Amino acid sequence: MSAMIILITASLIVATGFLLAFLWAVKHGQFDDRYTPSVRMLFDDRKKDSFEEENLEGSQKTGDSTHGS
Repeated sequence: MSAMIILITASLIVATGFLLAFLWAVKHGQFDDRYTPSVRMLFDDRKKDSFEEENLEGSQKTGDSTHGS
């Protein structure tokens, strides 16, 4: 029985430590993410207009007729 009391006390101390560490991290801005890195890959590096112009110029130079008929 005394082992359970020691284990419960130890687990409460550890849980309190984790809670304090979490609250400190939130207070100091560790979870502030103004521009999510996982969303960055969804955006192109180049603008869409310049990309389309490059494709049109490339197809005209090579004689590619996929845009025409």
